[in-house]
Amino acid sequence: MHGRRDASDGEGGNTEMMRQKTAPVPAMSKKTRQPKECFLIQPKETKEDVTKTRKRRKKKITDILAKSEPKPGTPEDLQELMKGYYSSNRSVIELEELNLPDSCFLKANDLTHSLSSYLKEICPKWVKLQRNHTEKKSVLMLIICSSAVRALELIRSMTAFKGDSKVMKLFAKHIKVQEQVKLLEKRVVHLGVGTPGRIKELVKQGGLNLNPLKFLVFDWNWRDQKLRRMMDIPEIRKEVFELLEMGVLSLCKSESLKLGLF
Repeated sequence: MHGRRDASDGEGGNTEMMRQKTAPVPAMSKKTRQPKECFLIQPKETKEDVTKTRKRRKKKITDILAKSEPKPGTPEDLQELMKGYYSSNRSVIELEELNLPDSCFLKANDLTHSLSSYLKEICPKWVKLQRNHTEKKSVLMLIICSSAVRALELIRSMTAFKGDSKVMKLFAKHIKVQEQVKLLEKRVVHLGVGTPGRIKELVKQGGLNLNPLKFLVFDWNWRDQKLRRMMDIPEIRKEVFELLEMGVLSLCKSESLKLGLF
């Protein structure tokens, strides 16, 4: 009997010992799991927080630019951009030769004008000039802007000025160079509105003669969705200066061509 009790006591003792040994294991595993889970979740949250703060900062910069008072472009702005563009590959004497006389600049837009009212101000004798213009493969006035979409907007907004003048779209979107060359050969065009890249190409191919040109107007102050003006876009700026060297600068210096900043 004593032996049985001892055996049962031994068995009970063993089970109690087993409980003591096994009981803390799940508790320990829970404790060890918790910090691991927290550690895995934490970096994900911090990454999201960083991207959120970055997004917020971008919006704030845009808001500041949008709310800041726009300053109208001046002839000095164009002269400074020219110096900056040519300074790396021109001598001091050559840079001085690039300076345009004040007399070649028309009154700049003070941001109160529509395109029609600005053109009327800088060219009050347009009707007479238009009637006397009979030369093909040329225009009397060129308006240079940053894109085809903007060119179409400008054409629509000059209705009050142009009257019965013939206007031509001078951009690359949906229009081949050869088509534009043929149109310029066939008829007399008074006004050309387009991008510097396509205008430059037309001059290169002999489709557009710049000598009869009297007015060159830059769409200077308008800003796109990214708040960039046309001369803030590097490729547009490069094409503008390349076009200026294709006879525009010499025409300005001879005072047969006037520059305007709209």
